[in-house]
Amino acid sequence: MFGRDRQSGLTTRGRCLLAGGIATAVCAVVLDERDLLRIGLFVCLLPVVALLLALRTRRSVKASRSVAPDRVSAGSATRVALALRGGPVPGPLRLADAVPDAAGAVRDAPPRFTVHRLGSGGATVTYPLRPLLRGAHRIGPLACRATDALGLVELTSELLPADRLLVLPRVAVLRGVPAALGGGEGTPGAAVAHQGQGSPDVLIRGYRHGDELRRVHWKSTARHDELMVRLEERPWRGGITVLLDRRDDAHRGHGPGSSLEFAVSMAASVGVHLIRRGEPVELVTENGTSLQASDGVDALLDGLAVLRPVSSPSLAGPPLATADDLVAVLGALAPGDAETLAERRPAGGYAILLDVATWDRGGSTAAASAAVLRRMGWHVTVVAAGTGVERVWDAVVAAERVRVS
Repeated sequence: MFGRDRQSGLTTRGRCLLAGGIATAVCAVVLDERDLLRIGLFVCLLPVVALLLALRTRRSVKASRSVAPDRVSAGSATRVALALRGGPVPGPLRLADAVPDAAGAVRDAPPRFTVHRLGSGGATVTYPLRPLLRGAHRIGPLACRATDALGLVELTSELLPADRLLVLPRVAVLRGVPAALGGGEGTPGAAVAHQGQGSPDVLIRGYRHGDELRRVHWKSTARHDELMVRLEERPWRGGITVLLDRRDDAHRGHGPGSSLEFAVSMAASVGVHLIRRGEPVELVTENGTSLQASDGVDALLDGLAVLRPVSSPSLAGPPLATADDLVAVLGALAPGDAETLAERRPAGGYAILLDVATWDRGGSTAAASAAVLRRMGWHVTVVAAGTGVERVWDAVVAAERVRVS
């Protein structure tokens, strides 16, 4: 923004001109010089007129802001447009729009523009943003400094309040699912289990990218003239729960490269991938709080966008539904955390365990916790800093029980 210590009103030039005009008028009265008095009064009148014009300009100029799109993934580009309209302006309008660093670095911070005139259609200025950190960011307020052509007056005002830019976590494109997770073939377990046995091709669907060729059903392929694959009927499952450990003490690093941001991106990618495969998904935090206001990809991403770490010391919480499959994205586990999680979920699940010491340039510290979870029946994938989300999921799908490096 403009300097907070700068006062609105007459500039130094305007005050000097006003003082000089007053002094000239006083001298003219003393010397009984009418022409000099006229000059003095004219000089005094200039800053007053300039002030009145600037006040009129401040009242007449209107602005609007549009952020398109106003929901973007971290690292994606968006554009802010400022539209101005109003009558003629006596001098340049200097605009400054407040943008937090987290909403995207710009060359001039905050973005500044100078508008010299407003035509009949007004004027529009734009600037790009590329936010790197998820969250609900405030764009604005928009400050305007109006001056006259002679630089005698300067008035600062707020033309627009702040608008909201929602930055979603990064979502990676994943492939496949573990054989025991959900329907396993992209069809919800519940839907498969309730399909009738008497209908022909009821366990057949169209080929999707990533399906194994050994599951191609050639008779149906010939009949439909397109690749069809058969589905294995599985026991009913209530859905899939994705658990995200957001405890502050369980993560290391700062900003977009922190282990917490990796965990959020991992949970977002897994949730979106499973939802798009047709699985019913619920996203919860370590204490069992649901992050979804409703079903669907948008609700899941919106919940993760505004997630903040908490100071909870342990993984204690309500029991995790045994009717659902579970994928847990975990930070560092303190002594007893693995046992606490196993008590909440005796049936086990898939644990993506972040070796957070590697985010802090330390050595590996997750091996002991991973061993405890494995002894309790969990499939564990240990993740080091620098590992891609796609690679981690590939390891989970393959049910690897080794450290991903």
